[in-house]
Formats: sequence, structure tokens, C-alpha cells
Amino acid sequence: MPTDRTTRITVLDPADGSLVGELDVAGAGEVEAAVDSARKAAHEWARTAPAERAAMVTAGARRVAAAADELAALTTREMGKPLGDARGGVDTGVGTLEQYAQLGPLHRGHSLQGGWDATDLMIREPRGVVAAITPWNDPVAVPAGILGAALVTGNTVVFKPSERTPHTGLELARLLSEVLPPGVLEVVVGDGSTGAALAGSQVDVVAHVGSTATGRSIATAAAGTGAKVILENGGNDPLVVDADVHPVWAAEQAALGSFANAGQICTSVERIYVVEQVADAFLAELVRRAEALVMGPGTDPDTELGPLVDARMRDEVHAQVTAAVSSGARVLTGGTVPDGPGTFYPATVLTDCTDEMAVLQEETFGPVAPVRVVASFEEALEAARRGPYGLAGSVLTGSMAHAQQAWRELPVGTVKVNAVFGGAPGGAAQPRASSGAGFGYGPELLDEMTTTKVVHISLPC
Repeated sequence: MPTDRTTRITVLDPADGSLVGELDVAGAGEVEAAVDSARKAAHEWARTAPAERAAMVTAGARRVAAAADELAALTTREMGKPLGDARGGVDTGVGTLEQYAQLGPLHRGHSLQGGWDATDLMIREPRGVVAAITPWNDPVAVPAGILGAALVTGNTVVFKPSERTPHTGLELARLLSEVLPPGVLEVVVGDGSTGAALAGSQVDVVAHVGSTATGRSIATAAAGTGAKVILENGGNDPLVVDADVHPVWAAEQAALGSFANAGQICTSVERIYVVEQVADAFLAELVRRAEALVMGPGTDPDTELGPLVDARMRDEVHAQVTAAVSSGARVLTGGTVPDGPGTFYPATVLTDCTDEMAVLQEETFGPVAPVRVVASFEEALEAARRGPYGLAGSVLTGSMAHAQQAWRELPVGTVKVNAVFGGAPGGAAQPRASSGAGFGYGPELLDEMTTTKVVHISLPC
């Protein structure tokens, strides 16, 4: 295999800055070799019976489950989340692999009877080679969905984990590869240059979960190669708090949505619109909950708020908070960079926010809850509808009329009523606008990973 590496990735533990490890960055030649290997394996893998493919994915899921503690510890060391949350992500990944192993053999096409002597068969076929470019904030659960759906439908995969969590990605790939034929799952480690080389290579699908900027670059590259793109980019998810809800419960939901995983979740609550009748009580309870969170290293079982993934992310979050304050926002709690080692940032509540501020316009990706007090539910919904993103949104209300109005009018792929997280197992998600395109979860992802071939069969004369 070509060895055109020119640099290395250094991964530091965000809790204390200690070295986790260093890895070579795969260059363009290595990416090309991985794609070629996956391409050579694609024909036989596509011909493998769906039940056999599913059995191998199930065996891979069992290996991941057996290594759950090690994968969780790696996740915590690389990106900082509390160990319990990291273990939960691994368990979710195992469940997702098992789900796709069950669904894969049942994925079917259709038929159309044109006449008594003619039939059209619409058969689902694998697309070929899938490039899976995945994020760092949930480095087992998210890849498990893309890898599981791609593999059970007969595609081969070239997997690039995030440069922030490469060791977790490598271990996940190793565990799955143990039960797969050679070339079916290839892995390349690298930074943005590696991802760009993979996105622009001769693959058939590029599946990406990550930033909006990267997603746009991938879409541009795929336009030149003809690859299908499945994108979940960033979001700026609103939370609407109606006047008829209990403010303590609403603040509990807002705190969960804003501060879970230190705000480093694609569907975190990014902006809050609260009707003025409950605003004072809501803000007081939100501040109380923010200040009660135990901040510390993810390895401490008491920790509820771990560090941000690295100094660059913390600087970006703090810059948005600082800019908001300079434009008139008030800090009710948090908003300062703590002394000492690690890339910690406190749970922060801002009020007097305006629509022009970056904390309401852009994805913050940190433990920040920016609040705008509004006069009515209609004003809140109007503000929540604005913006270029279309990932998800939440509404807390006791009014069925308001709930229906919200889910009909919010221009997002997922609307949560009286919850900020959750969803049925196997549920689908389809982002809109700048947040991406294509189903990223659920049985619908099997459709994304396959293409339909129409076969017309007639009787001979």
C-alpha cells in the first residue's frame, strides 16, 4: 500500500491534556488504495445472501458488545464525555447494528403487473462502495448506523472516523472487520485532507454526519463524481416554551437539551424562546439547574458535565458568548473560561438575546442556553421558523392546537412535542435545508443505501 503520509494526528485527553496517542494521516494514495480494495470486494459481497450478510453484522455487533467497556473508555479519553454516557453510546451502537441485521434480509423491492403476460420487477440493489465520514461526538453509535445499513444491503465501505476520535473508530472497525471478508470494510485515518480525498474519490455513496461546512464541501465533490450523498450537517434547533407549561419542568427539559454531552449533540437545544408569562420562573430554574451540574473529567462517576472536545471548540463557544454579551446579552450564570487544565466550559445561561446574535443564528455546539423572552406563542413560533437550518426543533405546550401548529409550521426534519430528545427505536430522521439531505436513520436508510433496478419480463411469442 502506498505510504504518502506527510503528517500525524495528535489526540489529547480534553480533561487534562495528556497524550492519548498519535496516528499517521492517510494521504491520497492510501485513500485510493482503500477504495480500490473495497471495489474489488464489492462484487462478491453483493452476491452474498442477505441472511449471510446479516449474520456477519450480528456477529460484529456481539464483538462490539463484548468490548463495550474498552470502547467507552476510549471515547471518554478522546472526547471527554462522562463514562456512563460513553457506554450508553456504545450500547446504542450495538442495538443499531443488530437492528439493521434484522431489517436487512427483509428489505425488498416491488412488482408491477402490466398485463397477464408481462411483469415489471423493481429490485433493490447495493450501490457499490460507500464512503462513511463520521463525527467525534458519538463515535460508536453514529458510525454503527451508517456501517450497519451499508453492509447489510450489500455495499462495501471505506470508513473515515473523525480525527478527534480516531482510536475509537479504529477499534470499532477492527472489531467488525474480524467477521467480514477482506476488503468489505476498509478504514482510513486522517484529517480534513483525508476526508476530502475520500469524498472526491470514485465511490458510489458519501454518507457524512458532521459540520455544515464539511457537508457542503462533500456535496460539491460528489457533484463532480456522481456519487449519491447522505448528509446530516449542523443544526440550530429551537425550543419553544409556551405560557401554559410548568416552568420548572420546562427548565428541566431546556437544561437537558442544552447541556447534555456539554451541548455537543447535533440535535441539542441551541436557542430558546419562552413566553413572558413563565419567563422569570423558567430562567430562575434553568440557572439553578445549570449551576447544580457537576463539572469534571468523564472518568469521575460524579461528573455530569465533561470538557469540550478540545481547545479550538472551547474557543469557538466562548467567542460566541463574548460576542453576545458585547451586543447586549446578559450572563445569568457561566460564561467564563475556568482556570486549570482541560478544556472545560461551564453551563451558561444568557438572556436578553436578540436574533442578530450568533448564539441565536448559528450552531454553538457547547453548553450554552441562549434565551429570548417573547410576548406570545405566535411570536415564539415565528422566531423559531427563521434560519437556514432544518435539523430538528422542540415545543413544550399544554395546547394540542399549539402542538399541531408547531409540528406543521416548523421547517425541520424532526419536531419533538413536550420533549427535547427521544424517539421510537428504529425511527427515521431526514434533515432539511442547510442541515443536510437524505434519511440518516431507520429502515429508510436501507433505501438510501440501495438503488432500484427495473426488470421488464414478458412471455416469448
